[in-house]
Amino acid sequence: MTHAPVVLGLDFGGTKIAAAVCGLTGNRLGSATVSSAAELGARASFDRGIRAARDLLASAAPGAELAAVGVSTFGIPFDDRVELAPAISGWDKLPLGQELRAAFPGAEIRMATDAKAAALAEVRWGALAGCDPAIYLNLGTGLSAALVIGGQVVAGANGAAGEIGYNLRALSDVGLALEARLLLEDVVSGGAVAQQAARLGAPGGSARTAEEVFRASSDEPRLDHLVSAFVTELAFHLVNLAIGVNPVRIAVGGGMVGSWGRLRPGLARALDAGTPFPPELVPARFPADAPLLGAVALAADAAGARPAADGTALDGTALDGTALDGTPAGGAPVLHHPGTLTERLQS
Repeated sequence: MTHAPVVLGLDFGGTKIAAAVCGLTGNRLGSATVSSAAELGARASFDRGIRAARDLLASAAPGAELAAVGVSTFGIPFDDRVELAPAISGWDKLPLGQELRAAFPGAEIRMATDAKAAALAEVRWGALAGCDPAIYLNLGTGLSAALVIGGQVVAGANGAAGEIGYNLRALSDVGLALEARLLLEDVVSGGAVAQQAARLGAPGGSARTAEEVFRASSDEPRLDHLVSAFVTELAFHLVNLAIGVNPVRIAVGGGMVGSWGRLRPGLARALDAGTPFPPELVPARFPADAPLLGAVALAADAAGARPAADGTALDGTALDGTALDGTPAGGAPVLHHPGTLTERLQS
């Protein structure tokens, strides 16, 4: 029996690794998530993801040829390293491209940063479809953006276009090396908010996630001040980015979109007041799944597959094992029943 070729999408995150197997026509055959086990280091985390992907291929598409693998990751992936990847110790020294080719011999390999993969998914099937130019803002544990021009996600000379987490924060930062200054991501990101709140000692400040801190801020003045400062500084940088790009639309994705009700008003006011031509500001269509969807898109492109452009394929099933509210699955692989990707996320 001849099995039709399949593609694999892999999203390596700081807290979880998600995988999805799809046919060349866009039908989802299965998906899984595992914990990244970041505390064990880069090698253990990478091997954990590869093992989960192989198990998924064996169960969802036994005997099928693997045509291509698309990978999204924190940091900037290269054949022999991953730049700007502090989330897991040793990830920057991992020869990611080489390791992927060794793990999946014969398959085409494509890689992208998580934000750029997410932007690709939003351009192809989501909130940025038909928007030129556009900005994808990733608000998760870290902070980054992706620029979309002519329907293409801009990589940059070193793959680092849109890495606004490294922005200068003050005039005094000019001329200082990266290690000598406080990066924007160290102050404006989900991880930074959680750390700052924990140091305050305020009720609700020991919450584990930025979303919980945002929620608790409605009843605690010190947390409310922290959240307001977060939104104001983020708005400062987003307005400057919008002035430079003049986007039609800005889509915001990542785990912090769960706090959209608190984020949007301040960001929208700043964009309306500070830009000559204010862009539309919207939540991403796939706030939790976009990097994995983008990885699948990379794999489909590498395999020469062309899923329907009208959204009848690869358009947003919750691929990564999360519930529709964005709650991550547990540490063991979570296999989903086969189905098509035409199932849409419901808000």
